[in-house]
Amino acid sequence: ILALVSVNQILLLLLVLTVCAIVYNKVHQVPLALRNETVDLESPEEMEEEIPVVICAAAGRMGAAVAAISSIYSNTEANVLFYVVGLKTTIPHIRKWIENSKLKEIKFKVVEFNPMVLRGKIRQDASRPELLQPLNFVRFYLPLLIQKHEKVIYLDDDVIVQGDIQELYDTKLAPGHAAAFSDDCDLPSTHEMVRSVGMQNTYMGFLDYRKQAIRDLGISPSTCSFNPGVIVANMTEWKHQRITKQLEKWMQRNVEENLYSSTLGGGVATSPMLIVFHGKYSSINPMWHIRHLGWSPDARYSEQFLQEAKLLHWNGRYKPWDYPSVHTDLWENWFIPDPSGKFKLTRPDS
Repeated sequence: ILALVSVNQILLLLLVLTVCAIVYNKVHQVPLALRNETVDLESPEEMEEEIPVVICAAAGRMGAAVAAISSIYSNTEANVLFYVVGLKTTIPHIRKWIENSKLKEIKFKVVEFNPMVLRGKIRQDASRPELLQPLNFVRFYLPLLIQKHEKVIYLDDDVIVQGDIQELYDTKLAPGHAAAFSDDCDLPSTHEMVRSVGMQNTYMGFLDYRKQAIRDLGISPSTCSFNPGVIVANMTEWKHQRITKQLEKWMQRNVEENLYSSTLGGGVATSPMLIVFHGKYSSINPMWHIRHLGWSPDARYSEQFLQEAKLLHWNGRYKPWDYPSVHTDLWENWFIPDPSGKFKLTRPDS
């Protein structure tokens, strides 16, 4: 009888413990639906790819960077992170401009560029001193400025983006290519513009073929050039191929041998890229880089063509924030006035 009582007591105890365990779990367990809801709320943002866009903010032309950023931000739903690159003296100005305007909602990082990395690498050119500004060479040093991204977009400040930047970011780079550019011969509709302003669109317009070092490259002078004002870059390949070191080598050689032509193409930032990337780059959709809007104050594209363009570039001397210039209405659509009043547009009535 005693043994039977003991067994019953043990069974009763086990029953009580089981009931307690069930009640405890029901009280403390997080409902499965709630757990799923939490994951669903977090995962899209975690999985959304971040698109890094590098733009320089140079003294005297910060309004250009602001307009470019404004146009990109307004025309996409993508998760864009802007890297705004400036010199130490200009960084406070551009930061205040962004934070005290409607651009305060953007995701951005301000990055200081140290011009000391260029010491001894730039040959002075009195004919176009504006091309010697340190920020013109930021594109050479992308891996030093951008640490965590595999793919990066670099844009000159004198552009307006009318399309969804996601499309440009999705540009396919062939295996082994560190960058994609737009060929200067890619759009028949731009050929008339090029002829009308006498602009060079071949290597002859950028390199001095009288120099043996240039002839030794084996590049035909009639080879079509490309424009590095819009770049989609693969950082892994860039670092693997030591692109920055290669570019610096040709900068150094130019200082010593004067290899870059001072003709219309000219410039000291484009030429080394033409050499280093010759035959080793992918192509950007031509509509994502409509160029030459700044080459003449008179030559104009058709309005219909410009409306269809995804990206407009005022490369050349005649910038849309200055006067004279063309198609300024398309640029001013995205310009945001400087809250400090330091940057002002130059217009005929101003």
